[in-house]
Amino acid sequence: MSLKRKIIITISTIIAILAIILCIASAYLYRVISVPTSKSFLSNNQITRNNPLYDNEKWYQNVKKQRWYEKSATGNLKLDAYYIPAQHKTNRTVVIAHGYMGNKNTMGTYAALFHKLGYNVLLPDDRGQGDSQGNYIGYGWPDRLDYLKWIHKVINANGQSSKIVMFGVSMGGATTMMVSGEKDVPHQVKAFIEDCGYDSIHNELKYEAKQLYHLPTIPFYPLEPMISVINKVKNGFFYEDGNALKQVAKNKRPMLFIHGSNDHFVPTKMVYPLYKASQGPKQLLIVKGASHARSYEHDKQLYEKTIKQFLAKYMH
Repeated sequence: MSLKRKIIITISTIIAILAIILCIASAYLYRVISVPTSKSFLSNNQITRNNPLYDNEKWYQNVKKQRWYEKSATGNLKLDAYYIPAQHKTNRTVVIAHGYMGNKNTMGTYAALFHKLGYNVLLPDDRGQGDSQGNYIGYGWPDRLDYLKWIHKVINANGQSSKIVMFGVSMGGATTMMVSGEKDVPHQVKAFIEDCGYDSIHNELKYEAKQLYHLPTIPFYPLEPMISVINKVKNGFFYEDGNALKQVAKNKRPMLFIHGSNDHFVPTKMVYPLYKASQGPKQLLIVKGASHARSYEHDKQLYEKTIKQFLAKYMH
């Protein structure tokens, strides 16, 4: 065998091995990223008696809840939600979007906040999470269309005079912003509140790859497009499609942006371009010292006061 042929075979073998490694790594990371299984990197959110939000959580556990169902906008999945009517009949409703690997029950403290302000509360489970059907996490992108269906369900149940605010934390915050940029958001949606949402799925995954796996940008680059292709084949969208920044730039309704100054999961710096991009009335609250999705717990009084005052402007 000639030297040239040996070199070609060696190079071809190396390329084949690298391709196999990339495929295995991509399949593994897809499972970590998008399959709703136990995630070791997520902290336990259990609320104990000494937590400032303990009374909120206790109220949520005891309050009577109605079960609502809806079909997903794509994929014909059965989606599940809790609906909690206000103490006194009202046309004001909040639709609450939960975070990554969360569910309606992980948003109970926020449900208590809005219920105390006199709102009906709708708490959906996203696709693949909680009691909703599905085998993948949509990061808010396919879910934005599901939330529009939930919003229409509220209007059908409570009447055309409904006044609706959408609220979300973390992935739910990104979902809220993604909803805000849709052309067919009903006029009954009067405002949005997002807490620590990311600017795009792509940027958040890139950031977390560096944080969790210490993958610098260059090694991550051949993996991320491959994982995104897997997601497209399985779930119908590329990660690059889910861009909250582009969506919020189309929003003309009031939006309150909240972020902790010590957020190292969705970095605080992401909120500033998002806030700048929104085209409607807007407000920004940076909660000093708060880590990811801990702004309410960190400064309960400031959080409640800010939301109450914001809603008083646009939900009267």
